[in-house]
Amino acid sequence: MVIPMKNCFLPARILLPPEGTDLGTWACVAVDQFTSQPEYWQQAEALTKGRPSTLHIVLPEAYLGAGQEAERLAEIRRTMAEYREHLLTRRVDGYVYLERTQADGSLRQGLVGAVDLEAYSYEPGATPPVRPSEKTVVERIPPRLAVRRGAVLETPHVMMLADDPERSVLEPIGKQKDRLPKLYEGELMLGGGHIAGWAVEEPALLEQIGRALAALSEPEAFYRRYPQAAGRPVMTLAVGDGNHSLATAKAFWEELKPRLSPAERENHPARFCLAELCNVQSPAIQIEAIHRVLFGLDAARLEAELTRWLAGQGARLSPEGDQVLTLCGQGRETVLRIAGSPEPLAVGTAERFIQDCLRAHPGVTVDYIHGAAAARSMAGPGTANAALLLPDLDKGDIFKGVVLGGVLPRKAFSMGHAEEKRYYIECRSLADA
Repeated sequence: MVIPMKNCFLPARILLPPEGTDLGTWACVAVDQFTSQPEYWQQAEALTKGRPSTLHIVLPEAYLGAGQEAERLAEIRRTMAEYREHLLTRRVDGYVYLERTQADGSLRQGLVGAVDLEAYSYEPGATPPVRPSEKTVVERIPPRLAVRRGAVLETPHVMMLADDPERSVLEPIGKQKDRLPKLYEGELMLGGGHIAGWAVEEPALLEQIGRALAALSEPEAFYRRYPQAAGRPVMTLAVGDGNHSLATAKAFWEELKPRLSPAERENHPARFCLAELCNVQSPAIQIEAIHRVLFGLDAARLEAELTRWLAGQGARLSPEGDQVLTLCGQGRETVLRIAGSPEPLAVGTAERFIQDCLRAHPGVTVDYIHGAAAARSMAGPGTANAALLLPDLDKGDIFKGVVLGGVLPRKAFSMGHAEEKRYYIECRSLADA
């Protein structure tokens, strides 16, 4: 399919398994979830054994560094080729409009299409139309790049955010869903909730979406939304989830591009990355904190380390502090208020401290945990671990923070609980256009 090069988010040739495929086994949650809970992935493997599933064409990050990665990658590539040839028999030339019922009953609307990687960069200081919302840790790209190289399919967990207060892109499609061909509907595995998807292929609807996206990119409208950004390059979309997956697709494209002719670069499948687009203004988009658990450092030592570190930054723990962290460990919780931090957000303070702490204590490790209950359990009685619970980030600050101040700190926020992350459903061929 020839894709018109107009916007940074475009129609795509989207592949799906046959009608009636059980979503409860076909769709699995994003691989960067439950990284410290291997039992989740063991349950998922038991559910999908011997059955078609996107779990068989992705590599959960819980398994990175655990050995047998080469064998897993070989099996993933074999399964991708098999699915592409024999299983992914349905095709959508356009977008997939979807509705996801979340745990709180709210309905999250999304539109699956292709991000033009030429309109995106994760390089510090870059100002393209598509930008990461948080710092990209380049060290996290190589293991993902190993999966991308040689892959004949991609299936996305990337979620893009548009700041669309007029509700011009997604919402008009939702009002017409009853006349669109339904592609799938069902329950997602292991508490993922309900999802349904419809094909958006009509030329008039594709043009309508294209016009709405182009309007979001108009400088005049952008500067009205962000007066302080007047004169700066326009940002159309921000990466909400899956930042490192999109960065990996970009790294692969830049690796491949020098070997292509100018004509080949225009529409090569590796130039694009399948993703879901959401409206950050939707009430269903909930921005939650990502908590930190330090393994091998108990709560008392962590508080002492934090106190010393803050003093070195000209900051301190104080009842009048404007940044709040909650320290958990050894069966107790302590509210820590920080005054005078050089970082504008509590998550920035926590992240800078943790990175310095890891350098000072090579045996200590950190994991980024969705959900306060899960973080608390990892630092419970009998462990030598500590958890730092972070406050939620106001979602209205995401676009403003990226536009005016660059990327937010690493793992600054999460869009919903782990089970509400994007599940792999749709696929796209990387072997043809």
